[in-house]
Amino acid sequence: MAGRSWKFNDNISTDEISPGRYVGLRSNLPELAKHTLEDARKEFPLEVKEGDFVVAGKNFGMGSSREQAPLVIKMCGVRAVLAQSFARIFYRNAINIGMPAIICDTARISEGDILELDLSNSKVVDKTKNFELTFPRMSKTMEAILNEGGLLAYVEKYGDLLLA
Repeated sequence: MAGRSWKFNDNISTDEISPGRYVGLRSNLPELAKHTLEDARKEFPLEVKEGDFVVAGKNFGMGSSREQAPLVIKMCGVRAVLAQSFARIFYRNAINIGMPAIICDTARISEGDILELDLSNSKVVDKTKNFELTFPRMSKTMEAILNEGGLLAYVEKYGDLLLA
């Protein structure tokens, strides 16, 4: 599936992803998702489409450990987040909810480029500019978690095998 790129700078915090002033909406995630990344890009929650990509620089998801930050991005229909680096807890939370967080050199990707993710071959194809970016292969366990749609689904399916 191909989608449009939404380009962000370095150091996008979880407070920019899921603004703290909406903390009362944590129990209403669909409503909270309507405010995703609005402090970084006002038009994002209104214009993002199913299959789009968030593309950022370094240290995406820095700040607090708000576990709803990657979840509201996913609820907006975002296929994956591509960044040069991630805050560790954001990265793991994204994988745990089944949203790919891809570490790659995003410098050549521009706002609005049409991208396609090939997770099994560890590459992102920029259809607009006709180039490929490769990224380090994830562990087999992380790929399996993503393929199942998140950690909860993975444990529900393989939980008994994990205890063996």
